[in-house]
Amino acid sequence: MKYLAVAVLLCGLLPLSNAFCYFKVTEPGTTHCQDDRDKTWHAVGSTWRNSKCMDCDCSQCCSAYSTPRQFPDDCVSVFDSEICSYRVHKRDDPTVECPIYAAVGK
Repeated sequence: MKYLAVAVLLCGLLPLSNAFCYFKVTEPGTTHCQDDRDKTWHAVGSTWRNSKCMDCDCSQCCSAYSTPRQFPDDCVSVFDSEICSYRVHKRDDPTVECPIYAAVGK
């Protein structure tokens, strides 16, 4: 019963996590692996960033950005997929950057 309670608690914490990695299985002796998103091939030991803004190697991929969670109310966060980063600026003036007080992720 104790293990069931721990399992339920851990499953309940998973949705609270915003930064993420996922792991991939590589067979021993493999020399190349394929990116799950872009279907490109990479040598074992290399690292790359895919089109989903994930930093990958043959054994794992992790999000390459942090997500702003606390910033002034008169600001908005906008994700730039070209540089894999959020930009936080004033709602009425995109040229004025805003401070970020808290973020989750990388």
